[in-house]
Amino acid sequence: MRLICLVLILPLLAACARVENVGKAPTFTSSEQGNPFLAMASAEFPRSTQANSAASLWRGGRGSLLGDRRAEQRGDILTVVIEIDDRAEISNATERSRSGSETLQIPQLLGIPQRADGPLPDGATLADAVSTNSTSGSSGDGSVRRNEKLTLRVAATITDVLPNGAVRIEGSQEVRVNFEMRELLVTGYVRPADISRQNEITYDKIASARISYGGRGQITDVQQPRYGQQIADIVLPF
Repeated sequence: MRLICLVLILPLLAACARVENVGKAPTFTSSEQGNPFLAMASAEFPRSTQANSAASLWRGGRGSLLGDRRAEQRGDILTVVIEIDDRAEISNATERSRSGSETLQIPQLLGIPQRADGPLPDGATLADAVSTNSTSGSSGDGSVRRNEKLTLRVAATITDVLPNGAVRIEGSQEVRVNFEMRELLVTGYVRPADISRQNEITYDKIASARISYGGRGQITDVQQPRYGQQIADIVLPF
């Protein structure tokens, strides 16, 4: 009984959470939480500086005219350029056939077939003792065709600097349009040398890249199967 009550209560709790959002737009995720905010809010790592003249254009600081403004330390921001245009097409076809025939006839064998035919029913004879015929065939045809194209730009924050010099980046972006929230998430590891002078990096230079582009809201909610249907698809064996 406890198990039955639990199964009945869980859908009700999920339904209550959904009822609270009726007529409301999806809420944004707080930007003052997570690793990117902590990285930007933390104190800067100490760096050695050299005394330079304030009027010199050749001083080594990042704020100088010719200074390197690429992201390199925890809390810095860079732009991730995502341009995915993948195409894959696979086609396989197989066909196999086989036929076999075996026939064994004993029309004359010391008169035995003729003597044995006597008690047999009409039309039965041992003259054609064994006759077999077999035919088998199989064919298969399969194809896979995929075409994906995605062009996005998102700002990411350096959340950690690894001992080998690589940096870990995290970026998120949320856009709300007509009660539908579009989300873009990017994480991975980057070599500072791969960051361009424009402080940008392409997705194919991100190691262990994790890119998620999806949404939540009224349209996405309608497209998803109901909880009961998802449970039935898992439990039912047919």
